[in-house]
Amino acid sequence: MANHPSAIKRHRQSIKRAARNQAIRSSVRTSVKKVRVLVEAGDKDGAKQAVLQVQRTLDKAVTKGVLHRNNASRRIARLARHVDALS
Repeated sequence: MANHPSAIKRHRQSIKRAARNQAIRSSVRTSVKKVRVLVEAGDKDGAKQAVLQVQRTLDKAVTKGVLHRNNASRRIARLARHVDALS
């Protein structure tokens, strides 16, 4: 365990950030899963709406520093491709 006050504070901050990052990552995974389920079911309209929601969630994760912008962009593109393949 850290002994210096600054190290103790750093440890507290890292715990807070880890919890926030985990929550954001979890919401991203959940929204992506919803799109995949809708694509499997063949619900094109629902999947299109869900992709917009995923895009919003991924963009938020990028602004929070949880994901790299290229990673988010790639995920959005792949999901959009799956949805477009339904037509």
